[in-house]
Amino acid sequence: MESSSIFRLAFILSIVIFLLTHSWFHLYKTSLFLSSKTNFPPTFKTRKTKFDSVLETPIFKVKNTFNSSPSYPLDPLTIQEINKAQIIISSYKPFLGSFPSIRSLSLDEPEKIQILNWKYGDPLPPRRAFVIAWANSQVHLLIVDLNLGQVISHVQNPGSGYPPISIDDVRVAIRATLSNEEFNKSIVARGVNFSDLVCTTPSSGWFGPEEEGKRIMKVRCYSSQGTPSFYMRPIEGLIVTVDIDKGEVIKILDTSPKIPIPNGENTDYRYMSQDKPPEMKPLNPISIEQPKGPSFTIENGHNVKWANWDFHLKADQRAGIIISRARIRDSETGEPRSVMYKGFASELFVPYMDIDENWYFRSYMDAGEFGLGATAMSLVPLNDCPRYSYFMNGLFVTADGKPFVQPNIICVFERYAGHISWRHSDLPIHGFEERIRESRPKVTLVARMAASVGNYDYIFDWEFQTDGLIRVTVGLSGMLMVKGTLQNSTNEDDIFGPLVSENVIGVAHDHFITFHLDMDIDGPINSFVKVDLVKEENPSAKTPRKSYWKAKRKVIEKEKDAQIKLKLYEPSEFHFINPLRKSRIGNPTGYKIVPKGNAASLLDLDDPPQIRSAFTNNQVWVTPYNKSEQWAGGLLVYQSKGEDTLAVWSNRNREIKEKDIVLWYTLGFHHVPCQEDFPVMPTVTSSFDLKPLNFFERNPILRARPNFDKDLPVCRSTDLN
Repeated sequence: MESSSIFRLAFILSIVIFLLTHSWFHLYKTSLFLSSKTNFPPTFKTRKTKFDSVLETPIFKVKNTFNSSPSYPLDPLTIQEINKAQIIISSYKPFLGSFPSIRSLSLDEPEKIQILNWKYGDPLPPRRAFVIAWANSQVHLLIVDLNLGQVISHVQNPGSGYPPISIDDVRVAIRATLSNEEFNKSIVARGVNFSDLVCTTPSSGWFGPEEEGKRIMKVRCYSSQGTPSFYMRPIEGLIVTVDIDKGEVIKILDTSPKIPIPNGENTDYRYMSQDKPPEMKPLNPISIEQPKGPSFTIENGHNVKWANWDFHLKADQRAGIIISRARIRDSETGEPRSVMYKGFASELFVPYMDIDENWYFRSYMDAGEFGLGATAMSLVPLNDCPRYSYFMNGLFVTADGKPFVQPNIICVFERYAGHISWRHSDLPIHGFEERIRESRPKVTLVARMAASVGNYDYIFDWEFQTDGLIRVTVGLSGMLMVKGTLQNSTNEDDIFGPLVSENVIGVAHDHFITFHLDMDIDGPINSFVKVDLVKEENPSAKTPRKSYWKAKRKVIEKEKDAQIKLKLYEPSEFHFINPLRKSRIGNPTGYKIVPKGNAASLLDLDDPPQIRSAFTNNQVWVTPYNKSEQWAGGLLVYQSKGEDTLAVWSNRNREIKEKDIVLWYTLGFHHVPCQEDFPVMPTVTSSFDLKPLNFFERNPILRARPNFDKDLPVCRSTDLN
């Protein structure tokens, strides 16, 4: 066979494998379905496995609302609205010659004041689409008025950085790589069959003037021989840099041809492939049943009502999951009271701690470069989400402007894990004739999404509790990004992470998730209060105590004073209060953020990845509300220089006292891998709480009903041996 035919075959096989394994496969697959309205090609079909019986378990069925008219101002664009936007753009004069590549097309949300004043029964504010497009080597930001049927705003090249990469960009990069003679010689020299070759496209970051004026993409390849977990078999020391606008390879780095490709032994993580008995005694299935069905309702596909909460929930191509207009009913008056206007994961920064030529650039910005919603796969019933979960679809847009539905990427469910909501017991010795034992079970409501960004899986939980607390949890699972090595024993002086298997280094890295939390405590006018817990010396000789601590409150007036690093031995509390509304005893109503386990970036502030991700310089920020300031890493992140980040906005040092203000919180993980993370890592989690602070007059669930034996069916095992 001629060499050109071999390369053609290799290219086709690599694309197929890429689409089957890469986190964007679902985007491509769905676009095929929408465009052809036929079954998928046989290439994409998978054989039935013993795991499929789980997938066929009935779930909480709901109707698809994307063909319906929007009923709420924050509802995502419908299929009809997306199709209309595409028609308007295609007839727009600057694009008459060729349709641009659409990188984002979503609802351009109305002004906040319009949302706050809107009531059911009122006409909806004008429906508009915000579009990020790429055409003629330029960025185009469009606002399309769907009511007027025209483009009402068009901005070109608003700053440094490019839109998220698309599947078309990936195709270009891989095609250029597989067509390159030097690259193919390197693959042959390493003994890799082209039929086993899998190439992925890690983002390139930004590292100086050499990268100016062109969009570049790095290409890294693996061998899939003998394993579905190709990430565990890297072809180390071979990196290709491609100019994706020209479709040309501009650099090949081939530094380590003697490093062996790790073998695929014990890397197949699929249940159907496990041919050995379990490594522990199997657990009997556990299911929390709801004999009367779930206690929550979801109206019009997006408005969630549960217990004393109601909020708007939707999927977003970039943020993944967005919570809006979260309100809780007052336990005394029944009044619905505002807690949070909008909350979502704004950016996710993942820098790797390897300065090798083949690794230094790996510093991902997953939300802005790839999209947390765009990489969200369908959740697995009974495993990702319990029985009776409500599953919500995402409606996104392909590069040609067509809508596609990604099914079941959000689930909503009630959780009871045996936790206690509140309790107290008193012994008879205190004067009571009978022993008092009062306890209440804790049942919560969870909205969950999981994004599979390449090798890593990120699980986002927004958990609402009956006492007014909101807990946000991020779980990390999936696969390590590993490095091939000649070593088979640990040498601390030579590697950038520990060995996790033979010839495999688990490279140390960080994960930082920055959340945008537009808190509106009883309305938009709020203040930020820093409460320092300060040690004091005992000035009195009357008692033997030598020290104590006291809380010193300070209302922060400017942004820079709200740039806060968490300190274990200089503790503080961080309150959002409404100075215009007081409790019956005079305390301003509020919420506080309660950090849990966290980590801070250790990179130099002038290190290029840290410049781009300067929003991780602090764990807490507070800024004035600005509709254009939602993305902590900037609107355009790919190859950005850090000129449009949360850190840049905050350094303007604007007034934040008694203003409409936004809380930003960064949750961090340091990850030094270990053998237990191989080949798939058990989930590790961290979280933070948004907790009521003088918001209620007393415990809001004091009158909560306890459970009684008659409420639930009793199931007992006859054999506990």
